[in-house]
Amino acid sequence: MALVSDTSPAVPKEKTARSPFSEFWRRFVTRHAALASGFFLLLLLAMALVAPWILPFGPNEFDYKNTLAGPSALHWAGTDEFGRDIFARVLNGAKLSMFIGFLSVTIGAVVGVVGGLFAGYYGGWLDSIVMRISDVLFAFPGILLAIGIVAILGAGLTNVIIAVAVFSVPAFARIVRSGTLGLKETTYVEAARAAGAPNAIIMFRHILPGVLGAVIVYFTMRIGTSILTATSLSFIGLGVEPSVAEWGAMLSTGREYMLAGEWHLTFFPGLAIFLTVLCFNILGDGLRDALDPKLDDN
Repeated sequence: MALVSDTSPAVPKEKTARSPFSEFWRRFVTRHAALASGFFLLLLLAMALVAPWILPFGPNEFDYKNTLAGPSALHWAGTDEFGRDIFARVLNGAKLSMFIGFLSVTIGAVVGVVGGLFAGYYGGWLDSIVMRISDVLFAFPGILLAIGIVAILGAGLTNVIIAVAVFSVPAFARIVRSGTLGLKETTYVEAARAAGAPNAIIMFRHILPGVLGAVIVYFTMRIGTSILTATSLSFIGLGVEPSVAEWGAMLSTGREYMLAGEWHLTFFPGLAIFLTVLCFNILGDGLRDALDPKLDDN
């Protein structure tokens, strides 16, 4: 008796379903530059947080016997005109600059997201008011708007955060409004509306998650811009006090000694600003690629 061979086609195995986070992480780890930038920022923040316990010098410890000393084994980045350790001050400035950048952008994002969400969903006069306010704020370059706000409120850390937050609001509002205009006409939103869901539930549960990807990407990039703006304000004397270990203030005082050959006073805080802002921008690009499924080439 002949054996009958099984000629039925093989059924392909179904792919294991991945969670949204695992899909995001799978794409993100292939962006090596963004991954390295995120690691650098985490390392810089960790070093800034533990610096008071591991460094032999504090950011405000004076050593008048070693003023304007160059980089050495004792002082890795040299000392300033008062003998304060530049490396300790740069790390302290990292903690302060990241705090200013994160808090100011968070405030701007919350206000802008809520304003853009309501403007895009309800439209009408509310949309006109939000967009006209955004147009007025967009009419000023970011740094000039921040200078004007600080000039009115006065110098200081709190006012710098307010100034940087204000010029972050219109961009978030426009991003969220644009996404809301498209998402509020989708089938699942119409179904939720037909089921009698309140407007607040529709906006924050059904529409907001759809625009969060763009908000997260812009949020990351905006931190770098905000750090640059805050250091610029301190550089021209409208930010924190000159004695505070902050990158812009360090550049402002260090420029007076550049012609005397004391390059380290401006080089190390300038390098910290450059690398931090660059890494935030690269990280934002990587997040954009990872959060957009259309860019998945795997």
